[in-house]
Amino acid sequence: MGHQVIIFDFSVVRGLWETRVKKNKERQKKEKERLEKSALEKIKQEWNLILECRKKGIPQSKYLKNGFVDINEKNLDTYGKSPQLKKSHALPDGVNKEQNKFIFHLSGEQWMELPDSLKEQTYLKEWHVYNTLIQTIPAYIALFQDLTVLELSKNQINHLPAEIGCLKNLKVLNVSFNNLKSVPPELGDCENLEKLDLSGNMEITELPFELSNLKQLTFVDVSANKFHSIPICVLRMSNLQWLDISSNSLKDLPEDIDRLDELQTLLLQKNKLTYLPRALVNMPKLSLLVVSGDDLVEIPTAICESTTGLKFVSLKDSPVETIVCEDTEEIIESEREREQVEKEFMKAYIEDLRERESTPSYTTKVLLSLQL
Repeated sequence: MGHQVIIFDFSVVRGLWETRVKKNKERQKKEKERLEKSALEKIKQEWNLILECRKKGIPQSKYLKNGFVDINEKNLDTYGKSPQLKKSHALPDGVNKEQNKFIFHLSGEQWMELPDSLKEQTYLKEWHVYNTLIQTIPAYIALFQDLTVLELSKNQINHLPAEIGCLKNLKVLNVSFNNLKSVPPELGDCENLEKLDLSGNMEITELPFELSNLKQLTFVDVSANKFHSIPICVLRMSNLQWLDISSNSLKDLPEDIDRLDELQTLLLQKNKLTYLPRALVNMPKLSLLVVSGDDLVEIPTAICESTTGLKFVSLKDSPVETIVCEDTEEIIESEREREQVEKEFMKAYIEDLRERESTPSYTTKVLLSLQL
């Protein structure tokens, strides 16, 4: 017999969240200290030095010694170790060579566009660009044929170029918490894409039908946008296992939602649903279903009596107005930031939910309004 989940003591979750916030900050601090002491900083300096030397036309014999980069080579002084070169040592766009992977990192609000030198590094396999003021991704991204990961979260990106469809090896695309209003149909040409995150853009209303071609997708997150229905292309993603379409404007679910027979997790909270279709019972691998809303008046009894072990969570809508983190006293004000904090909270809650050996069934609703 299936389980109807629900939390009976929200203070437990609050305590869990506080603990994880503190542990995460400690982990970040230790990681920063580790990186400062590691060889990564030296690799970054060496790589930036090589790029600068190539740009100035300095021969390799001037900065290589027995095949190794000599960052203290005195001969470089004759070419002028300019302040620009010294500054480049501190740039966060380091390239890390590990297990034959080349990774580009860039962060910080001082960045309003990608560095010009990036277009010469077409061998890169991963981009990690976050917390910048960058608004556009240049068309030359089509040259990065080895790119497998494109992490562009928390920037100011307002559109994706059509050339993104040239990235045939791309497996992960994360453009969450930007300013996108649409997605180019050419994205459907990225046939090896496995993870797509478009959450927190607040303005996306539809996905192009061409995304139906993404048969390798297992994870789709389009939460915190303005979808009025589940896009048709999503219903044709045959390998989809995780779908988060929470915090949108859904009024109903399609009757053929059971086409997603590989789906395991479906997050629907913070929508305008009034009922759930019985087709949900026909989804053999669905193990976690989260809904919310006082408008939800009809739920098939079979969902709670499912023999598949489905965990059904019903949350009461109550938008978080202000959340104060006890250790930082950080106040979340904007809607986008509130959505981001709630999203992190739900991740922690779901992770804890899945780790439970038994599930409580004392209440049918959880008030999602708290102060940490």
